[in-house]
Amino acid sequence: MFEAVEELVAEHADLEKKLADPSVHADQANARKLNKRYAELTPIVATYRSWKQTGDDIETARELAADDPDFAAEVKELDKQREELTEKLRFLLIPRDPSDDKDVILEIKAGAGGDESALFAGDLLRMYLRFAERVGWKTEIIDATESELGGYKDVQVAVKARGQIEPGQGVWARLKYEGGVHRVQRVPATESQGRIHTSAAGVLVTPEAEEVDVEINPNDLRIDVYRSSGPGGQSVNTTDSAVRITHLPTGVVASCQNEKSQLQNKEQAMRILRSRLLAMAQEEAEREAADARRSQVRTVDRSEKIRTYNFPENRISDHRVGFKAYNLDQVLDGDLAAVIQACVDADSAAKLAVA
Repeated sequence: MFEAVEELVAEHADLEKKLADPSVHADQANARKLNKRYAELTPIVATYRSWKQTGDDIETARELAADDPDFAAEVKELDKQREELTEKLRFLLIPRDPSDDKDVILEIKAGAGGDESALFAGDLLRMYLRFAERVGWKTEIIDATESELGGYKDVQVAVKARGQIEPGQGVWARLKYEGGVHRVQRVPATESQGRIHTSAAGVLVTPEAEEVDVEINPNDLRIDVYRSSGPGGQSVNTTDSAVRITHLPTGVVASCQNEKSQLQNKEQAMRILRSRLLAMAQEEAEREAADARRSQVRTVDRSEKIRTYNFPENRISDHRVGFKAYNLDQVLDGDLAAVIQACVDADSAAKLAVA
């Protein structure tokens, strides 16, 4: 069992030697790449060494138990440790999403339900901003279209990690499960009869692409400028500062009007466009993958109605994994960790089943 891990142990040792060489750090991009791989392999190597050591300890304890029955209890305890380490190692060897350590662009769009849906989109934005604050991430609202009664018709926010990222704790690794249709059941503020309404908002999460991730030919872009609209500063409705960029080969469109200058809006729109094109390329790759691979990523399917927020019962339900809790008020205040962890666990279980 785990014979292939020996190759990873050798790779880990080789990386350790390279990172100890000062000349390697002259190329910062390469040094970051090596450090990232080293960090990925370290928990695997440490667990594998403990697993092997426990196996040796079991053999020794069994030999001693043949002469002294008091060692039988130690054998039982070591067997239990060995089983736990086996499961942990299997988990660590699950193929990882290469985008897990990336930052993301999260977009929330009001859906069916009119003004109530826009208010709910605002609630979701607040939930994600509070959650990011709890885990120490940085957020930046890139573009937003507010509704007349409050909330948002459409809002895009960049979410970035700070400092060194532990494997599996990147922004995409945690937030990729949020993509999909979010449904709310509550009595709207505009409802005089006290009736419960159902509305929805859509959430799209894409890994933020670096320029090196997506190659865009400037000749493939159509850039339109127009006058900003909605609430804002003195540049709104007075200058053609808003920018809409269309990627002609794919038809993907990104726009931004929040910044004061046309150049700033163009830069922000390009960030959104790169991320959408990267997500499109990744989805195409997934469609071409084997059935087993597609089943592993089912819990991140953005097309499904993924979650219900029921205010009268203070209940949140995730329909993909069967998660249910009665602390909706706390979740909307950013206590989202348990909901996300349920999705992570279900995804890991699905991958282990086909490993």
